[in-house]
Amino acid sequence: MANSFPSGGGRPGYFQRRNNDPFANIRRNSRIKVPSIRVISPEGKQLGILATDKALQLAISVGLDLVEVAPNAQPPVCRIMDFGKYVYEEQKKSSHSKATASKIKEIEFTARIADGDFNTKLRHAEEFLAHGNKVKLRLKFRGREMAHTEIGFGVMKKALDELSGMGHPDNEAKLMGKQINVMLTPHPANKRKPKFHVPEKEMRDAPEDDRDQAIA
Repeated sequence: MANSFPSGGGRPGYFQRRNNDPFANIRRNSRIKVPSIRVISPEGKQLGILATDKALQLAISVGLDLVEVAPNAQPPVCRIMDFGKYVYEEQKKSSHSKATASKIKEIEFTARIADGDFNTKLRHAEEFLAHGNKVKLRLKFRGREMAHTEIGFGVMKKALDELSGMGHPDNEAKLMGKQINVMLTPHPANKRKPKFHVPEKEMRDAPEDDRDQAIA
């Protein structure tokens, strides 16, 4: 019986399923077809060039996998390792990197920002730092303001000084194109001293007179 489904890659309506597994192309065990390989032990020791079937038997004897780590070498380099553990560790690193990236918040200033707006942005920055987020401070220059970058650096220095009780800069503020950037890392929770943002718990515990003053 003829197959009625399209089978050509270039035909309209044809969709090829893609393998999204980033580890799928790593050859291991019986998928390694070359006759000989350079082998590395689980401890990282060079075992020299061995016949592939002999290296595979060696990996199996210790309950591990034979994994190709340098396919373009002559001969290819393979390591005896726990492939499942390797995949788990790599995925864990990737998840951690994504989680860290998602915790970066941005606060944007201008060179001639008004005092009220400036304080509002500092309050937001303190809130982010209070929650353990890294905060990127960015100041954009507009038009002719680039002729007086010292004004922008002055605004950024003031912001860093005002936020010094909540976090510390990873590096000095730098001019990149038409903007100044600097990254702030929060202090440990027990060393944070907010100046613009008063945590709700502290407000609840404060005497009534102090609450009125903070709200004012």
